[in-house]
Amino acid sequence: MRVAVEILTGTLFYIQVGNDATVADLKKEIEAQQKLPRDRLILFLSNKRRHLINEEGDGATLVDCGVQDGSHIYLFFDPVDHHDESTDHLVFTWPHSFLEQA
Repeated sequence: MRVAVEILTGTLFYIQVGNDATVADLKKEIEAQQKLPRDRLILFLSNKRRHLINEEGDGATLVDCGVQDGSHIYLFFDPVDHHDESTDHLVFTWPHSFLEQA
């Protein structure tokens, strides 16, 4: 099956996976194609149910998550590294105007 994946920056790309592919398989393909760490990918399916694919777990098949050929998936990126041993994390975003001044 071929699915469209869109990053909120507007980047749209396509991933080809088998009909029996799992969430983990899709994440591996995204990692290979886009060079993003798969353990930090958050996938949201845009269909009538509109739900977070990751809720089903990485072992769930894409079909069981409602994904089908031609589905549109939004990709979010978890900014927190969960492999870090500390329990305190601070996440913030610099204003775009601040970055332009630097």
